[in-house]
Amino acid sequence: GRLPAGGGGGNESYEMPSLKALKNLPPPDLVKRFKKQEDEKGFLKHDELQDEYYAQAGVAPGQIPDDGSGEKSWKRLLEPNCPCCPGISKRLTVALLSSMGFLISFGIRCNMGVAIVKMTANSSDTEKAEFDWSPETIGVIDSSFFWGYLITQIPGGFLAAKYPANRVFGTAIAVSAFLNMLIPGAAKIGFSMVMVVRILQGLVEGVTYPACHGIWRHWAPPLERSRLATLAFCGSYAGAVVGLPLSGILTDYVSWQACFYFYGAFGVTWYMFWLWLSFEKPARHPTITQAEQIYIENSLGQVNQVAPTLRTTPWKNIFTSLPVYAIIVANFCRSWTFYLLIISQPSYFKQVFHFEVDKSGLLGALPHLLMTLVVPLGGQLADLLRRRQILTTTAVRKIFNCGGFGMEAVFLLVVGYTRSTPAAIFALTLAVGFSGFAISGFNVNHLDIAPRYASILMGLSNGVGTLAGMLCPIVVEYITDKKLHGGDDASRWEKVFLIASLIHFGGVIFYAIFASGEKQYWAEPPREEEGPSWNPLENAFKEEPPVNGSSLTAGVQRQTSYGATAETAFPVYETREEHVQQPATDPYMQDNRDF
Repeated sequence: GRLPAGGGGGNESYEMPSLKALKNLPPPDLVKRFKKQEDEKGFLKHDELQDEYYAQAGVAPGQIPDDGSGEKSWKRLLEPNCPCCPGISKRLTVALLSSMGFLISFGIRCNMGVAIVKMTANSSDTEKAEFDWSPETIGVIDSSFFWGYLITQIPGGFLAAKYPANRVFGTAIAVSAFLNMLIPGAAKIGFSMVMVVRILQGLVEGVTYPACHGIWRHWAPPLERSRLATLAFCGSYAGAVVGLPLSGILTDYVSWQACFYFYGAFGVTWYMFWLWLSFEKPARHPTITQAEQIYIENSLGQVNQVAPTLRTTPWKNIFTSLPVYAIIVANFCRSWTFYLLIISQPSYFKQVFHFEVDKSGLLGALPHLLMTLVVPLGGQLADLLRRRQILTTTAVRKIFNCGGFGMEAVFLLVVGYTRSTPAAIFALTLAVGFSGFAISGFNVNHLDIAPRYASILMGLSNGVGTLAGMLCPIVVEYITDKKLHGGDDASRWEKVFLIASLIHFGGVIFYAIFASGEKQYWAEPPREEEGPSWNPLENAFKEEPPVNGSSLTAGVQRQTSYGATAETAFPVYETREEHVQQPATDPYMQDNRDF
């Protein structure tokens, strides 16, 4: 029946509840039946179903104001988008700040490679270099960062699951920035101290990518995962674009210490804004609009669950899952080319074309500049195809990943076999640019197949990608060694880019066959974690006060909350909660959505 607004009789007056009251939405099957019959026979001809819907939603039927377009406002409440987000939304703010964090992180990685040239170079014919380090020592210093970076990949996933992922991410960037300011002093002591600082930087930065996925587990609606995640990740490529020339300018015109101090201060300043503007989840954000919070939570389908631990993580299922291996293989392929260009691109142009790369690093940054632009555009396009139900999530991930890798493989062949400098630069830029589309494939796929374990899967796949970064320079050094292999320089570099191209073609085939965009069965939490008794304080704060002081819900039994966060008098920090995506049959992930 109809829901009285004030408990009286006669001509009662009704009032619209706040958006907070709409957290008690009816079951999805009721909404679908309501929408289907409204489309077939008209809105006002189904009073009984209409009353049932509004009674559960806390809205009086027949009293919905017109929104000025001839459409009843109830339709806007059923749409899977945020109805009113003036200005920049909180989730977009998190994405932009995350992107800035990655920009700082990768800028820090560029500092040593640029500064060490001036640190070990003779300033004049009579004055020796400030640091008399051998090429072998320089190589060890460069690689020491990855020793620590590799170790914390998988542990970083558990840290992001056990503790607030936003705090893990921000603290990692801040600590790395602080350590960056210690490098000039460590260099005065000796190269061994520089190695220690670099290893520590790798240890703390190893958690950044897993932690970022932990952030999107709570903040990214399913149909916005591509655009939000790629917007954050494009900061890593922008970091190389900005870091190489900026480090060179600071080193040449100020001192070699300047780039370390600049990025260190930049990172600490960024961390202050991060603490101010980022929060673990929408429910804990003090200034988020109710509209945005409800939209995020309803689209994610939130329930209370204990965060995964080492014991409860389904390791056997993870290591026997082909969709997981598809992501790992794709990460290995992308990392191979990324580190090939970062480390060996100057040597390639010098040996093959006798071309001296300008100290500004413009040539080395050009491919990554294009990729910085392509990555967020690819994320927007991927979500558009999914939102409009043009393609399924699985199809989008495969097309973007395989298309990007396939074009990159083709242009890498051109780079290897061309003898024209402009053609090599053009092909190399296009190769890296096309790979930007693949970021909307494999690099956000963790959130599709297992959002609960996304940070752990990211740590696993990124760890394998780091192995590619450590293995690639060794292979390149062996192939291009003139003493071991005869012939001219160009023929040796042909083999380098042929191997890179074949690796990408292999990644295309493997990902096309085994990748998936659907939530896997093992991604559900263990049964022992689902019980309602996991939080001993739950019953103490079960009742919620009336919305806006009105008696809209008086006399109506409270319905099950779909996607809402149970509010308490104070945040229960001793427990861990997470948003959980609907199973693979969810309308967000399929083509059979009814509304």
